[in-house]
Amino acid sequence: MEAAAGLPAVTHTCPFGPDHEVFKVVGRIFLMTTEAPGEPIVTLKCEPPHAMALRQEFPTITPGYHMNKQHWISLAAGPGITPELVGELVLNAYELVVEGLPRARRPVLGHTRTGAQP
Repeated sequence: MEAAAGLPAVTHTCPFGPDHEVFKVVGRIFLMTTEAPGEPIVTLKCEPPHAMALRQEFPTITPGYHMNKQHWISLAAGPGITPELVGELVLNAYELVVEGLPRARRPVLGHTRTGAQP
């Protein structure tokens, strides 16, 4: 998950074993990778309305595996799941977590996905 690892203040750990990667920003999880059942999946933080729209559009995007189903999505390879889409979802998940941090702890981003200064 190079898209996640390259973001400011991100740490990458494997607290649940080598097959379960966790990406955090300032100690808060925004992305995890695992297998469910035998298929690689990525679980990401997502705003509920956006998550619902994604699940309706893409059959391999489902409610977050072992996470709060309202605020997390899981995605697996499938029709329409492009590297560009994954990159956008990773950045979106990261920004959601950063926005929830106290201002003093937020990492500095050059530009958000909308092009606005933070």
